[in-house]
Amino acid sequence: MTATAVRNSLDLIGNTPLVLLKGPSEAAGCEIWGKCEFANPGASVKDRAALWIVRDAEARGELKPGGTVVEGTAGNTGIGIALVANALGYKTVIVMPDNQSKEKMDTLRALGAQLVLVPPTKFSDPAHFVHTSRRLAEETEGAVWANQFDNVANRKAHIESTAPEIWEQMGGRIDGFTCAAGTGGTIAGVGLGLKEFDENIRIALTDPHGAALYNYYANGELLAEGSSVAEGIGQGRITANLEGAPIDTQFRISDEQGLEWVSRLLSEEGLCLGLSSGINVAGAVALGQQLVAEGRKDVRVATILCDTGFRYLSSLYNADWLASKGLPVFPWLRAAE
Repeated sequence: MTATAVRNSLDLIGNTPLVLLKGPSEAAGCEIWGKCEFANPGASVKDRAALWIVRDAEARGELKPGGTVVEGTAGNTGIGIALVANALGYKTVIVMPDNQSKEKMDTLRALGAQLVLVPPTKFSDPAHFVHTSRRLAEETEGAVWANQFDNVANRKAHIESTAPEIWEQMGGRIDGFTCAAGTGGTIAGVGLGLKEFDENIRIALTDPHGAALYNYYANGELLAEGSSVAEGIGQGRITANLEGAPIDTQFRISDEQGLEWVSRLLSEEGLCLGLSSGINVAGAVALGQQLVAEGRKDVRVATILCDTGFRYLSSLYNADWLASKGLPVFPWLRAAE
Protein backbone atom coordinates (compact mmCIF):
# COMPACT_ATOMS: atom_id res chain seq x y z
CA MET A 1 0.00 0.00 0.00
CA THR A 2 1.39 3.39 -1.00
CA ALA A 3 1.59 6.01 1.74
CA THR A 4 0.16 9.42 0.91
CA ALA A 5 1.23 12.96 1.78
CA VAL A 6 -1.37 15.67 2.44
CA ARG A 7 -1.07 19.44 2.90
CA ASN A 8 -3.96 19.86 5.33
CA SER A 9 -4.83 17.87 8.45
CA LEU A 10 -8.48 17.66 7.38
CA ASP A 11 -7.35 15.75 4.29
CA LEU A 12 -6.49 12.91 6.67
CA ILE A 13 -10.22 12.23 7.03
CA GLY A 14 -11.34 9.43 4.73
CA ASN A 15 -9.37 7.30 2.29
CA THR A 16 -9.21 4.64 5.01
CA PRO A 17 -7.89 1.15 4.23
CA LEU A 18 -10.10 -1.83 3.46
CA VAL A 19 -9.06 -5.14 5.00
CA LEU A 20 -10.05 -8.71 4.20
CA LEU A 21 -11.27 -10.34 7.42
CA LYS A 22 -10.11 -13.96 7.58
CA GLY A 23 -12.36 -15.38 10.32
CA PRO A 24 -15.58 -13.77 9.12
CA SER A 25 -14.79 -14.79 5.54
CA GLU A 26 -14.39 -18.43 6.59
CA ALA A 27 -17.63 -18.29 8.59
CA ALA A 28 -19.58 -16.76 5.70
CA GLY A 29 -18.06 -18.90 2.95
CA CYS A 30 -17.17 -15.77 1.00
CA GLU A 31 -15.02 -12.64 1.25
CA ILE A 32 -15.89 -10.24 4.08
CA TRP A 33 -14.11 -6.89 3.93
CA GLY A 34 -13.92 -4.25 6.67
CA LYS A 35 -13.54 -0.52 6.03
CA CYS A 36 -11.04 0.66 8.68
CA GLU A 37 -12.77 3.82 9.87
CA PHE A 38 -10.80 3.70 13.11
CA ALA A 39 -7.91 4.99 10.96
CA ASN A 40 -9.50 8.45 10.76
CA PRO A 41 -7.88 11.18 12.92
CA GLY A 42 -10.70 10.96 15.48
CA ALA A 43 -10.56 7.15 15.34
CA SER A 44 -14.10 6.68 14.04
CA VAL A 45 -16.35 6.80 10.99
CA LYS A 46 -17.99 9.93 12.41
CA ASP A 47 -15.08 12.12 11.34
CA ARG A 48 -16.54 12.08 7.82
CA ALA A 49 -19.95 13.36 8.91
CA ALA A 50 -18.30 15.95 11.15
CA LEU A 51 -16.26 17.40 8.28
CA TRP A 52 -19.17 17.50 5.83
CA ILE A 53 -21.53 19.04 8.40
CA VAL A 54 -19.09 21.80 9.32
CA ARG A 55 -18.20 22.57 5.70
CA ASP A 56 -21.90 22.65 4.80
CA ALA A 57 -22.61 25.15 7.60
CA GLU A 58 -19.77 27.32 6.31
CA ALA A 59 -21.01 27.13 2.73
CA ARG A 60 -24.51 28.19 3.81
CA GLY A 61 -23.05 31.16 5.70
CA GLU A 62 -24.37 29.96 9.07
CA LEU A 63 -20.97 29.25 10.62
CA LYS A 64 -18.75 32.30 10.72
CA PRO A 65 -15.15 32.84 11.95
CA GLY A 66 -14.89 32.34 15.71
CA GLY A 67 -18.26 30.57 15.84
CA THR A 68 -19.33 27.55 17.84
CA VAL A 69 -20.55 24.13 16.75
CA VAL A 70 -23.04 22.50 19.13
CA GLU A 71 -24.04 18.86 18.86
CA GLY A 72 -25.78 16.08 20.73
CA THR A 73 -23.94 12.80 20.33
CA ALA A 74 -23.08 9.44 21.83
CA GLY A 75 -19.48 10.63 21.62
CA ASN A 76 -17.77 9.84 18.33
CA THR A 77 -19.44 12.57 16.28
CA GLY A 78 -18.54 15.03 19.01
CA ILE A 79 -14.92 13.94 18.88
CA GLY A 80 -14.89 14.36 15.11
CA ILE A 81 -16.52 17.79 15.34
CA ALA A 82 -14.07 18.92 18.02
CA LEU A 83 -11.09 18.00 15.84
CA VAL A 84 -12.54 19.60 12.71
CA ALA A 85 -13.53 22.71 14.68
CA ASN A 86 -10.05 23.00 16.20
CA ALA A 87 -8.50 22.81 12.74
CA LEU A 88 -10.80 25.56 11.42
CA GLY A 89 -10.79 27.89 14.43
CA TYR A 90 -14.22 27.16 15.90
CA LYS A 91 -15.35 26.31 19.43
CA THR A 92 -17.30 23.14 20.29
CA VAL A 93 -20.08 22.34 22.75
CA ILE A 94 -21.03 18.66 23.02
CA VAL A 95 -24.09 17.27 24.79
CA MET A 96 -23.83 13.57 25.60
CA PRO A 97 -25.80 11.01 27.64
CA ASP A 98 -23.97 10.30 30.88
CA ASN A 99 -24.06 6.52 30.34
CA GLN A 100 -21.52 6.58 27.51
CA SER A 101 -17.95 5.41 27.99
CA LYS A 102 -15.61 7.36 30.26
CA GLU A 103 -13.01 7.30 27.49
CA LYS A 104 -15.26 9.33 25.18
CA MET A 105 -15.91 11.90 27.89
CA ASP A 106 -12.22 12.21 28.73
CA THR A 107 -11.32 12.50 25.05
CA LEU A 108 -13.80 15.31 24.43
CA ARG A 109 -12.50 17.26 27.41
CA ALA A 110 -8.91 16.68 26.28
CA LEU A 111 -9.79 18.06 22.83
CA GLY A 112 -11.02 21.30 24.39
CA ALA A 113 -14.73 20.74 23.86
CA GLN A 114 -17.22 22.00 26.43
CA LEU A 115 -18.94 18.80 27.55
CA VAL A 116 -22.51 18.82 28.84
CA LEU A 117 -23.73 15.51 30.30
CA VAL A 118 -27.43 14.68 30.57
CA PRO A 119 -29.32 11.59 31.79
CA PRO A 120 -30.29 9.12 29.03
CA THR A 121 -33.95 9.39 28.13
CA LYS A 122 -36.42 8.76 25.31
CA PHE A 123 -36.32 10.97 22.22
CA SER A 124 -39.81 12.23 23.06
CA ASP A 125 -38.46 13.75 26.30
CA PRO A 126 -37.46 17.44 25.95
CA ALA A 127 -34.43 16.62 28.11
CA HIS A 128 -33.08 14.19 25.48
CA PHE A 129 -29.50 15.00 24.49
CA VAL A 130 -30.52 15.93 20.94
CA HIS A 131 -33.15 18.45 22.08
CA THR A 132 -30.81 19.82 24.74
CA SER A 133 -28.12 20.44 22.16
CA ARG A 134 -30.59 22.24 19.88
CA ARG A 135 -31.64 24.57 22.71
CA LEU A 136 -28.03 25.31 23.63
CA ALA A 137 -27.25 26.18 20.01
CA GLU A 138 -30.23 28.56 19.93
CA GLU A 139 -29.09 30.19 23.16
CA THR A 140 -25.42 30.56 22.19
CA GLU A 141 -24.39 33.58 20.13
CA GLY A 142 -22.63 32.65 16.89
CA ALA A 143 -23.47 28.98 17.27
CA VAL A 144 -24.78 26.44 14.79
CA TRP A 145 -26.47 23.15 15.62
CA ALA A 146 -24.84 20.25 13.79
CA ASN A 147 -28.06 18.17 13.97
CA GLN A 148 -26.34 15.01 12.73
CA PHE A 149 -29.53 12.91 12.81
CA ASP A 150 -31.52 15.07 10.40
CA ASN A 151 -28.78 17.01 8.62
CA VAL A 152 -28.34 15.21 5.30
CA ALA A 153 -24.81 16.60 4.94
CA ASN A 154 -24.13 13.56 7.15
CA ARG A 155 -25.16 10.99 4.55
CA LYS A 156 -23.72 13.14 1.75
CA ALA A 157 -20.31 12.48 3.31
CA HIS A 158 -20.77 8.77 2.62
CA ILE A 159 -22.31 9.22 -0.81
CA GLU A 160 -19.34 11.35 -1.86
CA SER A 161 -16.48 9.65 -0.01
CA THR A 162 -17.10 6.27 1.66
CA ALA A 163 -19.07 4.63 -1.16
CA PRO A 164 -16.67 5.61 -3.99
CA GLU A 165 -13.73 4.51 -1.86
CA ILE A 166 -15.25 1.07 -1.26
CA TRP A 167 -16.14 0.69 -4.95
CA GLU A 168 -12.62 1.62 -6.05
CA GLN A 169 -10.88 -0.46 -3.39
CA MET A 170 -12.91 -3.52 -4.36
CA GLY A 171 -12.25 -3.00 -8.05
CA GLY A 172 -15.95 -2.64 -8.79
CA ARG A 173 -16.64 -6.20 -7.56
CA ILE A 174 -18.95 -6.04 -4.57
CA ASP A 175 -22.16 -7.99 -3.96
CA GLY A 176 -23.32 -6.63 -0.63
CA PHE A 177 -22.85 -3.96 2.00
CA THR A 178 -24.17 -3.79 5.53
CA CYS A 179 -23.83 -1.78 8.73
CA ALA A 180 -25.91 -0.64 11.67
CA ALA A 181 -27.73 2.69 11.89
CA GLY A 182 -27.34 5.38 14.52
CA THR A 183 -28.16 8.56 12.64
CA GLY A 184 -28.62 6.48 9.50
CA GLY A 185 -26.07 8.54 7.61
CA THR A 186 -23.61 5.73 6.95
CA ILE A 187 -26.03 2.99 5.85
CA ALA A 188 -28.10 5.39 3.74
CA GLY A 189 -25.15 7.26 2.27
CA VAL A 190 -23.04 4.22 1.41
CA GLY A 191 -26.13 2.43 0.13
CA LEU A 192 -27.16 5.29 -2.13
CA GLY A 193 -23.58 5.79 -3.30
CA LEU A 194 -22.98 2.13 -4.12
CA LYS A 195 -26.32 1.83 -5.90
CA GLU A 196 -25.16 4.61 -8.25
CA PHE A 197 -22.37 2.26 -9.35
CA ASP A 198 -24.43 -0.95 -9.40
CA GLU A 199 -28.09 -1.13 -8.42
CA ASN A 200 -27.75 -4.89 -7.84
CA ILE A 201 -25.51 -4.48 -4.79
CA ARG A 202 -27.56 -5.73 -1.84
CA ILE A 203 -27.76 -3.21 1.00
CA ALA A 204 -28.62 -4.73 4.37
CA LEU A 205 -29.38 -3.05 7.66
CA THR A 206 -27.71 -4.71 10.64
CA ASP A 207 -29.76 -3.68 13.69
CA PRO A 208 -28.92 -4.28 17.35
CA HIS A 209 -31.57 -5.46 19.79
CA GLY A 210 -33.43 -2.56 21.37
CA ALA A 211 -33.68 -0.67 18.07
CA ALA A 212 -36.83 -0.30 15.98
CA LEU A 213 -35.50 -0.30 12.43
CA TYR A 214 -35.33 -4.08 11.94
CA ASN A 215 -39.09 -4.35 12.38
CA TYR A 216 -39.65 -1.24 10.29
CA TYR A 217 -37.87 -2.63 7.25
CA ALA A 218 -39.12 -6.18 7.82
CA ASN A 219 -42.73 -5.45 8.75
CA GLY A 220 -43.36 -1.75 8.20
CA GLU A 221 -43.66 -1.00 11.91
CA LEU A 222 -41.28 0.92 14.18
CA LEU A 223 -41.11 -1.59 17.03
CA ALA A 224 -38.19 -2.07 19.39
CA GLU A 225 -37.53 -5.39 21.10
CA GLY A 226 -34.86 -6.27 23.64
CA SER A 227 -31.86 -4.12 24.52
CA SER A 228 -28.20 -3.57 23.68
CA VAL A 229 -25.17 -2.02 25.38
CA ALA A 230 -23.70 -0.93 22.04
CA GLU A 231 -23.00 2.80 21.92
CA GLY A 232 -23.82 5.02 18.97
CA ILE A 233 -26.09 2.62 17.08
CA GLY A 234 -29.77 1.77 17.31
CA GLN A 235 -32.59 4.07 16.24
CA GLY A 236 -36.30 4.36 17.02
CA ARG A 237 -37.39 6.72 14.25
CA ILE A 238 -36.83 7.44 10.57
CA THR A 239 -34.36 10.31 10.57
CA ALA A 240 -33.94 12.59 7.58
CA ASN A 241 -30.75 10.71 6.80
CA LEU A 242 -32.67 7.43 6.63
CA GLU A 243 -35.42 8.72 4.36
CA GLY A 244 -35.14 6.94 1.03
CA ALA A 245 -32.36 4.64 2.23
CA PRO A 246 -32.12 1.71 -0.22
CA ILE A 247 -32.46 -1.09 2.34
CA ASP A 248 -32.92 -4.43 0.56
CA THR A 249 -32.87 -6.72 3.59
CA GLN A 250 -32.24 -6.61 7.33
CA PHE A 251 -30.65 -8.61 10.14
CA ARG A 252 -31.01 -8.37 13.90
CA ILE A 253 -27.80 -9.05 15.81
CA SER A 254 -27.43 -9.62 19.56
CA ASP A 255 -24.68 -8.18 21.74
CA GLU A 256 -23.42 -11.73 22.29
CA GLN A 257 -23.04 -12.28 18.54
CA GLY A 258 -21.26 -8.97 18.18
CA LEU A 259 -18.98 -9.66 21.14
CA GLU A 260 -17.98 -13.00 19.64
CA TRP A 261 -16.54 -11.16 16.65
CA VAL A 262 -14.99 -8.43 18.78
CA SER A 263 -13.21 -11.20 20.68
CA ARG A 264 -12.17 -13.16 17.61
CA LEU A 265 -11.03 -10.17 15.58
CA LEU A 266 -8.75 -9.10 18.44
CA SER A 267 -7.39 -12.52 19.39
CA GLU A 268 -7.07 -13.89 15.86
CA GLU A 269 -6.49 -10.85 13.63
CA GLY A 270 -5.10 -8.16 15.94
CA LEU A 271 -7.95 -5.67 15.45
CA CYS A 272 -9.17 -3.92 18.62
CA LEU A 273 -12.67 -2.69 17.86
CA GLY A 274 -15.86 -1.49 19.52
CA LEU A 275 -19.10 -3.45 19.80
CA SER A 276 -20.75 -1.65 16.88
CA SER A 277 -17.99 -3.05 14.66
CA GLY A 278 -18.58 -6.54 16.02
CA ILE A 279 -22.31 -6.23 15.31
CA ASN A 280 -21.54 -4.99 11.79
CA VAL A 281 -19.24 -7.94 11.13
CA ALA A 282 -21.86 -10.39 12.39
CA GLY A 283 -24.33 -8.78 9.99
CA ALA A 284 -21.82 -9.02 7.14
CA VAL A 285 -21.38 -12.72 7.82
CA ALA A 286 -25.17 -13.18 7.75
CA LEU A 287 -25.42 -11.25 4.49
CA GLY A 288 -22.60 -13.24 2.94
CA GLN A 289 -24.23 -16.52 3.95
CA GLN A 290 -27.52 -15.33 2.47
CA LEU A 291 -25.92 -14.47 -0.87
CA VAL A 292 -23.96 -17.74 -0.98
CA ALA A 293 -27.14 -19.74 -0.19
CA GLU A 294 -28.74 -18.17 -3.25
CA GLY A 295 -26.08 -19.78 -5.38
CA ARG A 296 -23.98 -16.72 -6.08
CA LYS A 297 -20.31 -17.33 -6.82
CA ASP A 298 -17.27 -15.42 -5.55
CA VAL A 299 -19.40 -13.33 -3.20
CA ARG A 300 -17.82 -10.20 -1.69
CA VAL A 301 -19.40 -8.21 1.16
CA ALA A 302 -18.15 -5.02 2.82
CA THR A 303 -18.95 -3.48 6.19
CA ILE A 304 -17.77 -0.68 8.47
CA LEU A 305 -15.27 -1.11 11.29
CA CYS A 306 -16.64 1.93 13.10
CA ASP A 307 -14.15 2.83 15.80
CA THR A 308 -11.30 1.68 18.01
CA GLY A 309 -11.80 -0.56 21.01
CA PHE A 310 -9.45 1.70 22.97
CA ARG A 311 -12.48 3.95 23.42
CA TYR A 312 -14.15 1.27 25.59
CA LEU A 313 -11.44 0.09 27.98
CA SER A 314 -13.59 0.83 31.03
CA SER A 315 -16.61 -1.00 29.62
CA LEU A 316 -16.32 -3.48 26.77
CA TYR A 317 -12.80 -4.52 27.74
CA ASN A 318 -13.44 -4.60 31.49
CA ALA A 319 -14.31 -7.99 33.01
CA ASP A 320 -16.39 -6.56 35.87
CA TRP A 321 -18.40 -4.37 33.52
CA LEU A 322 -19.15 -7.23 31.13
CA ALA A 323 -20.17 -9.49 34.02
CA SER A 324 -22.43 -6.77 35.44
CA LYS A 325 -24.28 -6.67 32.11
CA GLY A 326 -24.65 -10.44 31.99
CA LEU A 327 -22.33 -10.62 28.98
CA PRO A 328 -19.55 -13.14 28.34
CA VAL A 329 -16.12 -12.06 29.53
CA PHE A 330 -13.28 -12.36 27.03
CA PRO A 331 -11.06 -15.36 27.92
CA TRP A 332 -7.91 -13.28 28.36
CA LEU A 333 -9.71 -10.93 30.76
CA ARG A 334 -10.81 -13.90 32.88
CA ALA A 335 -7.25 -15.18 32.93
CA ALA A 336 -6.00 -11.80 34.18
CA GLU A 337 -8.28 -11.80 37.24
